[in-house]
Amino acid sequence: MLISTLHVVQEKALKSVAVILGLMLASSAMASDWLLSLDGERTQGSLLRGQVVPGVSVSLNGNRVRTTGDGFFAVGFGRDAALEQTLELKKGGDTESVPVTLAKREYAIQRVEGVPQRTVEPPPEAVLKRIQAEVAAIKKARASDTDLEAFLSDFQWPLTGRISGVYGSQRVYNGKPGRPHYGVDVARPVGTLVVAPADAVVSLVQDDNYYSGGTLIMDHGYGVSSTMIHLSEVLVEPGQAVKQGEPVAKVGAGGRATGPHLDWRLNWFEERLDPVTIVPPMVQ
Repeated sequence: MLISTLHVVQEKALKSVAVILGLMLASSAMASDWLLSLDGERTQGSLLRGQVVPGVSVSLNGNRVRTTGDGFFAVGFGRDAALEQTLELKKGGDTESVPVTLAKREYAIQRVEGVPQRTVEPPPEAVLKRIQAEVAAIKKARASDTDLEAFLSDFQWPLTGRISGVYGSQRVYNGKPGRPHYGVDVARPVGTLVVAPADAVVSLVQDDNYYSGGTLIMDHGYGVSSTMIHLSEVLVEPGQAVKQGEPVAKVGAGGRATGPHLDWRLNWFEERLDPVTIVPPMVQ
């Protein structure tokens, strides 16, 4: 009986040590006394949200990242981001480097041969100025760096339904790669309501963009924004504050869409991210 009891005590003690060591290793993995948290999927196409000790400055690969008064910040990594990234933290004359390793993603690549040349040709010269003006307005909206802190909240799906397109996928037409898809597509009938995935301020409304039809960009703060495209109608105006879950648009099939759906895109400044990395599994 005594031997049996000792075995139980030893087993419990070993488990406790393993838990403590696990916690210590998880803590030391951040390799910084100043980095309090860094949450999110560490993959290409992801948004990470973290916190540093107030007063610590943050840079990503040498580029300064703004923090809130409480030390919160966001960083994003594009579709083909390098797998090794570095956060540099500074306080006074001291510096700490925190390596961030991303997992490589595999994307769906579809090769299509025999496509008529007119299908893959650039748009006619007559509409290029229109396209350039629309693209410039979108870039300006995505460059917004406001003090909104909605980027820290839990995001929700702006629409539920059948997923008809995924982030990162790409088609190769007659051997020539097309632009990758930078959003997640949810197929629903024209007119279905779309809601705000998080609190935001509307930064752009385009009723009939050449490529994307009805287009809406909502600013969540600190470089994080949502883009909704192919809309049949936008229900909000530039500068309007919206709450999470509030109707903001309706599904459409405008621009170069092949059918009615919502294309939702997540941005961190110029980086295009995968919205699926910040929402829970879809419940229909």
